[in-house]
Amino acid sequence: MFRYVTQGTFDAYSYQLVEAKLKFISQIMTSRTPLRSAEDVDEQALSYAEIKALASGNRLIIEKCNLEMQVGRLQLLKGSFLSQRYDLEDKALRHLPSAISYTEKRIAAREADTTLAAQTSPASAEHFAPMVIHGETYTTPKEAGSAILEACIAVTGKAQTHVGTYRGFDLAISFDGSAKEYSMTLRGQWQWQFTLGADIRGNIARIDNALGSLSASLETERQTLADLQQQLAAAKEQMGVPFPQEQEPAEKSAKLAEINAALNLDQREPEVLGDEAPEEGEDAAKPPCKKMEMAL
Repeated sequence: MFRYVTQGTFDAYSYQLVEAKLKFISQIMTSRTPLRSAEDVDEQALSYAEIKALASGNRLIIEKCNLEMQVGRLQLLKGSFLSQRYDLEDKALRHLPSAISYTEKRIAAREADTTLAAQTSPASAEHFAPMVIHGETYTTPKEAGSAILEACIAVTGKAQTHVGTYRGFDLAISFDGSAKEYSMTLRGQWQWQFTLGADIRGNIARIDNALGSLSASLETERQTLADLQQQLAAAKEQMGVPFPQEQEPAEKSAKLAEINAALNLDQREPEVLGDEAPEEGEDAAKPPCKKMEMAL
């Protein structure tokens, strides 16, 4: 199927449709925060530019359209680059230093608690460190476990209630009414919480297991600190990287200005009023329009 474009003239009605589409494409390409990709618009825009170039007989127009799209694309890329740069600056100056400081405090607390747990650890599995519940000292796991269950009866809310001490750590119990569960918190330099059960000896095992896992928790925090420090170093390094296509927008804009000047797009066209008669000497006969076939 063929369509015809008149060389040296503009078909007013058809070109209005093309120009309206180009304006819509331009709104997409020059948006500050585009929500969709405009990659699929490029070929359409180029084909419209070809139509305009063929209709006007000037190849500079297609070069102008290409440069406008390239400049718009570079502006979008630079805007995205600067947005990422601001995010990096925010992370490097605020979030990462704050996270590192908080992690260092957690490590210091875990180191102190790990040392205390190691110093108060029983000599063997047969030995039991004394536990104090409501002022009473218990020297066997069975007695201590029973005392913990009795202490739970008096706790009715989520607020932590201090009930005693064990191996240098304070013991506190809280109750979650929605889950119908009792929780115990070991208070040292940091707080360690776990759920209590109905088994007497099982609760003592839970307490000892929580104290025994402090060293593993300390290593996890140290790894977290190392990762945060690595992220901070990488963010600071990336902050110093310039936009890789920094010179292209200026170069293409300068070229575009030259083309606009060559096409006299920066000058206002004179207005034509009414159907004025041609001046003397002016050839009133217009040359016949040439037709060009173009497959769309």
